[in-house]
Amino acid sequence: MGARREPASRRERPAKPALSRRWIVDTAVRIMRAEGLEKVTMRRLAQELDTGPASLYVYVANTAELHAAVLDALLGEVDLSGRDGDDWRGRLRAVMTSYTLVLFAHPQLARSALVARPSGENYLRLVERILDLLSRSGAGREQVAWGVDKLLQDATATAAEHATQERDPASEDDWNAAVAALHFVDETTHPAITAHMPDLISGTVRDRMRWSFDVLVNGITRTPVPVPAD
Repeated sequence: MGARREPASRRERPAKPALSRRWIVDTAVRIMRAEGLEKVTMRRLAQELDTGPASLYVYVANTAELHAAVLDALLGEVDLSGRDGDDWRGRLRAVMTSYTLVLFAHPQLARSALVARPSGENYLRLVERILDLLSRSGAGREQVAWGVDKLLQDATATAAEHATQERDPASEDDWNAAVAALHFVDETTHPAITAHMPDLISGTVRDRMRWSFDVLVNGITRTPVPVPAD
């Protein structure tokens, strides 16, 4: 009969590092990169950090806030320099393209970003940069302020749609079915569709992103914000 093993004293165990919001978010980002956003739950995070879920709520209110914090952490990868642009419009386009590509790389986060409301420093830097560049257009303060929301909404929706499609095995079949339906409509019942083919399905993703950006910026800078009714 072997010697009885003595239980390890708590005093001899290495102390766990103190929890912090930064450590929690960094761990959540690591889980997301390795296992996907659906695995970033308070319970999974508590297991990874060797603590109880209740301890996390001191730093993060709920899963939605956690996902928003993960999104903000990844916004640090956005290139805010706009170095590829020659003027304010080109630099703004470069910033928005970088933002979209960051979300392209994380399709689940792109979908979450449609409803998540980040409020961290990286998000604030992004908004600050967009405001600065868009204000150089000469548009009014209200147009610039409202325009930021439209630019981010469009870029986020584009990333959520296309990033998901690229990783969905059935997306190509769905696209082919949609194209076939448009091609073979009855001209007598769908004359507008017939008249606008094949332009309805033309252009690359990049082409459409660039055109969409110009449509938005042109509209933002030329459309006054409505005056509230008395």
